[in-house]
Amino acid sequence: MATPKTNITPEELEELSYKYIEDCINFKKEHPTASGKLVNISDRQIPTIDYFLKIWIPKQGKPTICRSTYYNWLNGEDQDKLDTIKNIEGVFKALAIDIVANEGKGIFYAKNRLGMTDKAQIEQTTFKPFEITGMQIL
Repeated sequence: MATPKTNITPEELEELSYKYIEDCINFKKEHPTASGKLVNISDRQIPTIDYFLKIWIPKQGKPTICRSTYYNWLNGEDQDKLDTIKNIEGVFKALAIDIVANEGKGIFYAKNRLGMTDKAQIEQTTFKPFEITGMQIL
C-alpha cells in the first residue's frame, strides 16, 4: 500500500470523498439463502475518515493525506481546505446518521463518534393524598 502523500488538492479530496460515499451506499455482501445459494444483498457501510484516508484512497491508486494533515487542514488558515474538510465530514455524518436511524447499524459508532445518546422520556407526577374533611381517622 502506498504511503500517504500530501500532493492532493482540496477539490480532488472532496471528489474522492463522494466516490467513497457512493461505494458505501452501493456496497453489497454475499449472503447464503436457505437453499445454499449465495446472493448479493445491499448492506450500506458507515463511512469513516480513517478508512477513507488510509485504505480506500490508496486502493484507488490516488494520492492521499495522512490524518494529521487532515486535521491541520481543518484547523488551518486556508479557507478552501477548511471548507473541504467540513463538507466531507458533513456528508459522512449524514450518511452515518441515516444508516443508524433506518437500519439500526452502528449504534456504538453513533454514540461514540456522532454524539448520539439513548434518552428515555420520564414523566413525573406528584401524588396528593385524599383529604377528608369532617372525619377523623384513628
